[in-house]
Amino acid sequence: MLAAPVPPAGATEATEATEATEATGTAGTAAAAVPAVPVTVPALTDWTPGTGHYTYERGTRLVADGRAERRVADTLADDLRAAGHGTVPVVSGGARKGDIVVDVSPGRAALGKEGYELRAGARLSVTAATETGAFYGTRTVLQLLAQGDRLPAGRTVDVPRYEERGVGVCACYIHITTQWLENLVRDMAYHKLNQLLLELKVRNDAHPEANTWGYYTKDEIRRLVALGEKYHVTIVPEINSPGHMDPWIENRPDLQLTDSDGHKQPSRLDITRPEAFAYYTSLMDEYAQVFTADSWHMGADEYMLGSDFAKYPQVLEYARTRYGEDATPQDAFIDFVNRVHAHAADRGKELRIWNDGLTGANTVPVTAGTTVEHWLNVATKPSELRAQGYPLMNAAYALYLVRGGFHSDTKGLYDQSWDPRSFEGEQLASRDGITGAKISLWPDNGRGETENEVAEDTDPALRHVAQATWGDPHPDATYARFTARAAAVGHAPGWRDLTRVPVANGTYTFRSGAARVTAEVGRTPDGYVTLETAEGCLEVRGGKLTLNVPLQPGIEVSEQACDAANTVQRWQLAPARGGYRLVNAITQMAVHVTGDGRLVQYPPDQRPSAVWQLTTA
Repeated sequence: MLAAPVPPAGATEATEATEATEATGTAGTAAAAVPAVPVTVPALTDWTPGTGHYTYERGTRLVADGRAERRVADTLADDLRAAGHGTVPVVSGGARKGDIVVDVSPGRAALGKEGYELRAGARLSVTAATETGAFYGTRTVLQLLAQGDRLPAGRTVDVPRYEERGVGVCACYIHITTQWLENLVRDMAYHKLNQLLLELKVRNDAHPEANTWGYYTKDEIRRLVALGEKYHVTIVPEINSPGHMDPWIENRPDLQLTDSDGHKQPSRLDITRPEAFAYYTSLMDEYAQVFTADSWHMGADEYMLGSDFAKYPQVLEYARTRYGEDATPQDAFIDFVNRVHAHAADRGKELRIWNDGLTGANTVPVTAGTTVEHWLNVATKPSELRAQGYPLMNAAYALYLVRGGFHSDTKGLYDQSWDPRSFEGEQLASRDGITGAKISLWPDNGRGETENEVAEDTDPALRHVAQATWGDPHPDATYARFTARAAAVGHAPGWRDLTRVPVANGTYTFRSGAARVTAEVGRTPDGYVTLETAEGCLEVRGGKLTLNVPLQPGIEVSEQACDAANTVQRWQLAPARGGYRLVNAITQMAVHVTGDGRLVQYPPDQRPSAVWQLTTA
């Protein structure tokens, strides 16, 4: 049977009345007969109960007649198997009792691009106007079956309120494992989120000087994008520019903006130089080899963070040369944005930017059609941007989760019935022109939290933004009831527990070739291990720090005083053929043994990782 349901929107008073009646032992009233709404996230809003129930059983089949239906059913079959529901055949033709039917009917236009109808009775049927809508219907099926094989009979029509429902992740300095990102994609889809913004670095063939850690290989990105396509999550790439460009131009001083004192600015691209624009667009073109999304995010935030245009007179000179004597330095910035927009449009992609660069100090407008993602309260308000016709996404700072810093107050937002109309600095009355909203994950203090800690912190925020962008932002009377709803549906099928440690606590001897280390292995609360030798705990220390993290390849692993709060003393034992690799939980580089026996960290594609055999000491 289903787990005890959470009262849906509109049924809270009836449920409380039922509970009060039961507590006094009084005979049932009409309120006690209010049927329960099946528990999902996002919550169903118009459940119409039927008579009886649907039972998922050994003979259940997936019935799918067309190509689109077959793709949805094949994915559902994979997920049912991953969720422990056995191997379910996908067939065509007539349905029988116990079957699950997937139907794509373009004539059901009222369901929109992503809505669906679900009917439960002798059979379970999902009907949608599009393949994507049918896919979301199967996510509801999976959530219901996660709570039991017997579902109440009934019907619902479930249509999202907002087109874009997402998560943004900056893997731009600190490498995040692809396993973590794969978990995120699966959980996003399970909760009907459809857009993942990834600011990251892809290992570049044309500009090897830019390949500082932590990049991703093209094959890694291709696999992630393919997973996103399977699960209807669009992965939008971002290379932030013209500010925050240091991951790309720290070894290219010729492209760095120079201030009036002659100092190079490694984080600022010189927007006055045609070579800088050519460099940036060449990066865009190389990303197009692995990302298939029809959007490109260029960031465009915080270009003058900690400085101002007065320090760079060449920017004003460029603007006046191009736009006349009344031009401002901000016009040069907008000019760069618009040139990137044109380059993206020529390749069939729409441009997205952050809002804080739109200060109102420009005379040149941003090209029409540019989506503005609003995160910061600045002079140009959301209502003005909307009035000017720009698609507007809510990426509010209130939705941020920062490593070692600010964390979204999800309970507070839920209690306030936050929805995507609530921007930083302005509340809009209508959702017209608002594309949706997303939570954002940033690594400002890269060693402030581990990936596993970030995942735990992200879970409630992800479920909240899924609810607030799909349907009623406050479906349950209390936040505790909403979290119980989320717990009932759990994680997506195929989600991997990345906190599992493959060996028990104890003292082991690690051997790799001639190298030998004896250490006490201790599991940390976030699912990593510490390695304590007679001289101290193994730690990566030294070299250049990026966001407080030692990301320089070749840095030696040393023994330091043990500190339970020091995240760079945490390690993963990653299974490998013949043993385990030692991977630092923060730098995500593996231990390599040099010819003279030193332990150093390197990205896996730069030096072979040592494979360690463990024996109890």
